[in-house]
Amino acid sequence: MTSETTDPPGNARAPRPQGLVPLEEAFAELGRLVVGTRPLGEVMTRVAELVQACVPGADEVSVTLMEGKARTVAFTGRLAVDLDERQYEEGFGPCIDAADSGQVLRIDDTAHDETYPEFAAVAARRGVRSTLSVGLPMPQGVLGGINVYRTSHPPLDAAALELLRDFAGYAAVALANHSLYAAAVSRSEHLQTAMQSRAVIEQAKGVIMARLGCTADEAFQHLATQSQNANRKLRDLAEEVVARV
Repeated sequence: MTSETTDPPGNARAPRPQGLVPLEEAFAELGRLVVGTRPLGEVMTRVAELVQACVPGADEVSVTLMEGKARTVAFTGRLAVDLDERQYEEGFGPCIDAADSGQVLRIDDTAHDETYPEFAAVAARRGVRSTLSVGLPMPQGVLGGINVYRTSHPPLDAAALELLRDFAGYAAVALANHSLYAAAVSRSEHLQTAMQSRAVIEQAKGVIMARLGCTADEAFQHLATQSQNANRKLRDLAEEVVARV
């Protein structure tokens, strides 16, 4: 197993490999994917599919996310998710370590690996000859990684690695957008709940004012006192007052 975090000598990008889908089309499609209008799992699945289609030798692909614990959110075949889950069960492996560290971790020959010998042996028995995992470059810490499993020799070369890094960048943007979208949805839901609570409380105040002949402030104080004495939420008590009318 080797860890690779540097660019080719002189920072020169290696020649692009030619895959089944033109890169321009693949990256254009990724740029159009909008998390929010499409579920995150669906977006990540498309990322995995495009990696498989564009990176020669990417026989099976998966995407790992670290959310408290590692999980596979997208995969192109059963082999990939099975090998991912084997690492999750053990608590370590190249896909977990790449996601945690943001590094590139590769097993160039599963028949001879000293860093992850047990996992490499399992992968070899499943017909995998090499693996390559790339952490997602997130600004506030790495949240996951893209994993490639190759079933023939040789392992993926420098050009394929450069391409995989590009896909990891797109996946990271999608994840960042998902986090922002989820936060916005949460704020919107909280605001909607607050507005609904206010509306029912105002209705309950009106009922109490009519019943007791008191002011709005006195009606609210009456409602708040009952809420405290009964150890119940103000909104729940207000809904009960309105329902009795």
